[in-house]
Amino acid sequence: MAATHHSLIIKKDSQNYLTTALLQLLETHDLNTITVTQVVKRAGVSRMAFYRNFTTLDELLMMYFKPAIAARFQDIFEHVPTDQKLIAIGKFFSDFGPTLKISTNRGFEHIIRQLFNENMTMFYRQIMAAVDISPIRLNYWIEFMSAGVYNIWREWLLTNQTEPLTIIHDLIAILQQSTMKALLSE
Repeated sequence: MAATHHSLIIKKDSQNYLTTALLQLLETHDLNTITVTQVVKRAGVSRMAFYRNFTTLDELLMMYFKPAIAARFQDIFEHVPTDQKLIAIGKFFSDFGPTLKISTNRGFEHIIRQLFNENMTMFYRQIMAAVDISPIRLNYWIEFMSAGVYNIWREWLLTNQTEPLTIIHDLIAILQQSTMKALLSE
């Protein structure tokens, strides 16, 4: 039993070293130029340690960002009143802005986008649970809104947040309400 516990500690340490090394490399290099060899060398672990934990650098980044993004959304789902959820998601984007900028500049935005969309899908499914709409229409609406919300916030962050956040909240609320109203009217 002690060997198993010890092995888990070593595995967790290896994951932390690899994650730290990759994040450090991303400060000055694009993801597509970083190799596993560079990461393991910087982390001070073996190549085998990398492949025991991950298959790709994308997977390593996914493992790092997934719990942080999921925890933030879970907090919004569980503790924020319904009429304040969109504002809370906006705060998430403000807080997460530096990471989004780095992910855009260093070539791993697809990971952030995927995780955001997964969480927005759960968010919309939760708030739309009582709406009487066909599952197919609801699914397309959720995909449309998740992508739209992400792109609006992305544009706002990458253009140095020139508009007040309240304008962005209002725009997204109008788009949500008008698209849902059109969907329900058919």
